Parts: sequence; C-alpha cells; structure tokens
Amino acid sequence: YHVRSHSDNFITRFLEGYWIHEKFYEPPFTVASLWIDQIHPADIGHRLSHAYNFPVTKSIADALTLNTGKLAVDGVVLVCEHGTYPENERHQHLYPRFEFFEQVVNVFKQSGRSCPVFVDKHLSYDWKKARQMFKWSRDLKFPLMAGSSVPVTFRRPEYDPPVNSDLESALSIGGDWVGDGGIFHIFETLQAFVERRKGGESGIRAVQLLKGDEVWKAAQQGLWSRDLLDTALARRLKSSDQKPGEKTAVLGLIEYRDGFKAATLSLSGVSEYIVAVKPKGLPPQATLCYIPIENSNNFSMLVHGITQMVATGQPAIDVRRTLLVSGALTGLMESGFQKGKRIETPELKIAYKAPQHSWFAKGEGS
Repeated sequence: YHVRSHSDNFITRFLEGYWIHEKFYEPPFTVASLWIDQIHPADIGHRLSHAYNFPVTKSIADALTLNTGKLAVDGVVLVCEHGTYPENERHQHLYPRFEFFEQVVNVFKQSGRSCPVFVDKHLSYDWKKARQMFKWSRDLKFPLMAGSSVPVTFRRPEYDPPVNSDLESALSIGGDWVGDGGIFHIFETLQAFVERRKGGESGIRAVQLLKGDEVWKAAQQGLWSRDLLDTALARRLKSSDQKPGEKTAVLGLIEYRDGFKAATLSLSGVSEYIVAVKPKGLPPQATLCYIPIENSNNFSMLVHGITQMVATGQPAIDVRRTLLVSGALTGLMESGFQKGKRIETPELKIAYKAPQHSWFAKGEGS
C-alpha cells in the first residue's frame, strides 16, 4: 500500500473523498480495518491507519470480524495488485485473488451472513477459480462487483452505443503491456462497448492471440479492421514521435457465440486506451478512455460504483462482464503460449443484458 498503488487509488479515496470531474464527494464510509499481505518499503497503510484510527490486522478474518468472532463490516474491497508474486510461462501474474476471496467467503459462511464484495481487476488468472468466485456470490447471495477503472473512466467524447445497437465490428487498443493484467484493461474496455450490441451478450466461442507479422496478416485476411485502428488512433491526445510498433504488436481475436467478432490490440508507441466500433450503416465511431495520470481519477468512478453497491446492494457493473473477460483472457494467454493456436471456449456461455446507460464518469476529467 504505497502512493499511487491500486490500494492507494481505492482505499485512500474512502478516507479522503474523491473528485469526479468538478464535483467532490465526501468519504462515503468509514474504513473499519485493513489487512496487508506485503509491506512495501514506502508503505503508507500503517501511517494512514494511525491518522484515521483504524487497525491493521494480522489476517483477513480479523479484518472482517474486528475481534467479534463474526462478520462485523458492511463491505469488502479486495485489492490484489502489485507486490512480489510469481508470473508463469503464459505471462499471467499469479496474484492470489482467489485465495484471499476464499478467506472472505469462509468468514461469511461461519457468520451466517455476508456483505457486498469488490475485487480489483479480473477475478482470477484461472477460469475455474474465477467461476468458483462467481458461484460463491450466487450461492451465498452477496453482491459482487469487479473490474478495471478503464471502462468507467472519462470518455472523450462521451460515446455510449445505444443498447441493442447493430454493430458490425469493434476494436480496443492500448499500450505494450502484454501480460494478462495489461491485456485485461484493453479487453474489458472492449467488452463495455460490445455488450451493447443487438441481442445482448451471449458469451464467447473462441479466442486467439497473434503477434508481430501475424497481426497484420490477420488484417489483410479481414479478421480485424485497419479502418477501425485509424479511427481509434485519431482520438489520441498524447503526441509521440514513436510510431505504433507493428513488429511488436499483439492482437487478440475474439469470436462471440452470436457470430460477432472483435479484437484487442496492444501497440508500443501507444500509451492510451481507445475503442472504435463500426455501427451498421454508419462510419466508425471512436472514443478515448481518458486516464488522468496526474491524479489517477480514472479510479473515482469505480469507487463511486462500489459506494453504490455497499449502500444499495446493487452493483454498478454486472460482474458477468468481468467473469466473461476473465475466462476469455485465460484462453488468450493460453493461445499465446501455444504460438497463436485458436482456443475454443465452450465454457464461456455467459449471457447478460447491458444497462440502458453504461456506468462511466461524465465530463472531461482531471
């Protein structure tokens, strides 16, 4: 828990409040307790615990029970990012989100009651673990929300395809962080747009990860659109002398169960997140998902969504979006490990309907 870590981006907003565009929100709840797995050399968790008078506990169970022997909090924010954890040969960072989540669930079971839980980023690098986390939330009937800040940050322009849009294709691009954490940001941002297509979300049939020259061959074969890439790049705010690196590009091809096809693209020379979609009968549309580097306010709308969930029991974002992306991301990383093999994903028969209006921050952002 150090400055500008994910822990800081979430928890400190619950202590100090947060801004969304030009509106300030007071701290929504009291932080009851904090558990930290690894202590960073520049740790701020202990200093903040003294300043705001909450304990740093020795275990997850202690953090949730506050020495009462049963659940004594109204919500859980599980942030498992950064830290010294292994990475496997598939470029998946083995963060123990599942293992931490299981300890939370065990407290729920022992207490005979539960409360809302938020999980930062994807549910797990492992599909079976992600599915079990979702199943626990349904079995024990507690609200669950997860995901990245990128789909909910400020959009320039504020483009939100109408529900049931007749979309022909879509592309989401980001930088050259091609571990599972980096691709997750790009993929979940894509999903926030394509879930609004005609018929709603029905799941993903297959995925494929291509690299280097294979990326551009796939464009020539019509597997993804260079027109969408050009439309997306035109939305960039950050000028760079470095052209997007074609030799190091990494492409994720996603084929949905209803036949819709979309793609993610990781490019060196790009340091922003941009989505482009092609509505039927209209020119391509694109929007920049703006990340305010100076203050990480891309996290504020996500904190605002957690606040809504804890206050009302209604998650601001359907966790099935993150569940679907978590499973498909596992397939993409396996495809990359197998040198671009197409990976069938029959297990990802996950259907849901997008809300009338997507949850994202309004305004220019700062």
